[in-house]
Amino acid sequence: MDNLTGKILTELREKHGWSKSTVAKKLGLKAMSTYANWEYGLRKPDGEMIVKIAELYGVSTDYLLTGKDRGRPDDDLADDPDLQIAFKAASDFSEEARRQTIDFINYIREKEKQKGRQPKKRDDH
Repeated sequence: MDNLTGKILTELREKHGWSKSTVAKKLGLKAMSTYANWEYGLRKPDGEMIVKIAELYGVSTDYLLTGKDRGRPDDDLADDPDLQIAFKAASDFSEEARRQTIDFINYIREKEKQKGRQPKKRDDH
């Protein structure tokens, strides 16, 4: 396991306020040192254990391995109150109004590109 995954495991455990021993017990491990070695990057859990760890922490296996969730919008976009208000307002739009809104967004994106500002990239695979 690379250092990134070990850091992610440590961050998730600390976020939950759990000790290494607590996590080891929750995962059904006989020794706390097994889990500690994963955090330190000395050993790697097998695929089945990666799934158990993801379920325990409520994250995807992609997140455990890469630090990113595939196919989910960026958290900052999903949590943006202005965007939430806009989406709620747009839910009542007619099909024509939705099409016009999308066209307008594309127009603004094109203007931003022309000004040399690149739109924020999302990991959509």
